Amino acid sequence: MAVERLLPSEEAYDLLALTRDICAERLAPRAAADEAAERFPRDVFTLLGQSGLLSLPFAEEYGGGDQPYEVYLQMLEEIAGAWMSIGVGVSVHSLSSYAVSTHGTAQQRKDLLPDMLGGSQLGAYCLSEPQAGSDVSGIRTKAVRDGDAYLVNGVKAWISHGGHADFYLLFARTSDDAKRGLSTFHVPADLAGLSFGPPEKKMGLTASSTTQVIFEDVRVPADRLLGAEGDGMRVALSALDSGRLGIAACAVGLGQAALDVAVRYAGERQQFGQPIGEFQGLQFLLADMAAAVESARATYLHAARLRDAGRAFSRAASIAKLVATDAAMKVTTDAVQVLGGYGYTREFPVERYMREAKVTQIFEGTNQIQRMVIARDLLRRVTAEA
Repeated sequence: MAVERLLPSEEAYDLLALTRDICAERLAPRAAADEAAERFPRDVFTLLGQSGLLSLPFAEEYGGGDQPYEVYLQMLEEIAGAWMSIGVGVSVHSLSSYAVSTHGTAQQRKDLLPDMLGGSQLGAYCLSEPQAGSDVSGIRTKAVRDGDAYLVNGVKAWISHGGHADFYLLFARTSDDAKRGLSTFHVPADLAGLSFGPPEKKMGLTASSTTQVIFEDVRVPADRLLGAEGDGMRVALSALDSGRLGIAACAVGLGQAALDVAVRYAGERQQFGQPIGEFQGLQFLLADMAAAVESARATYLHAARLRDAGRAFSRAASIAKLVATDAAMKVTTDAVQVLGGYGYTREFPVERYMREAKVTQIFEGTNQIQRMVIARDLLRRVTAEA
């Protein structure tokens, strides 16, 4: 069922209508087949870019939609509800484009952003490594200045769009300082020495390629450094706050999709001479699922509105990511329960939704990390007020 949305402008409602049309006509009909075949849908990202849906939160002068983040996230939720791999992919691409938008020079923004936002250049975010996930200070990939370039060596892990992206937003160490030694680079995919591991065999999001990205004496032109040397930690952490909101919106879209299937099934499935939705036990289950989805939506919208107002939103982003992804895991699991044996088969999409929900509790910082972020912010505020 269509979610009733409150949007800030008529333009936003037009974008909602466009998004829903594309989701219904071009995404949802092929999602199951592409997921089963583990087929990366590069053409879909081109379509979204040409339709203006990859550029929503970026500045208009570079081809962006100049939309508030709350509008972008609600469009992202719609996309994820139709096809989760695409929703996550759009979020990853936005995360990968963020550094150029906020830390690039005027010339870098002019040269790079139009193709990135128009869909002809798909991005990947290269932060994690085999031994460095949530601990960004543990990154070992090195970038050493060599004339008019940086010589990069190292291995990145768990990279969405690996092997399919046109550029990689790379975080590499330019000094040994644990917190001030990281720098950020925009790396074209066609540079010599750049290679990829085999795609990971994942529980879900199987149409989204996830690989290692391997740098062996890759010469990255010095003009692809974003910001100054040593700015990488700040760039990464600020981008992740926004990225967590993207994952929260995707998780809500997935939960809404599972709820919709469960409600339709409960209204149609007959047992003991009546629809199973007439039984109070099942009604309570559906009510709890709806409450979880709508509560999660409210948390990410609150954080997005703080961001749009220029206010601190890091803790709110962590809360949104935590609440929305835990809700997605619960709601998709309950949807399987509503459908019973059919829910456990691939005849219905809820088993796929449940598999896809799990990773939302892991990437963009595990939910245990989110709890640490939230608690530390609370305690820091108490200390500051003392």
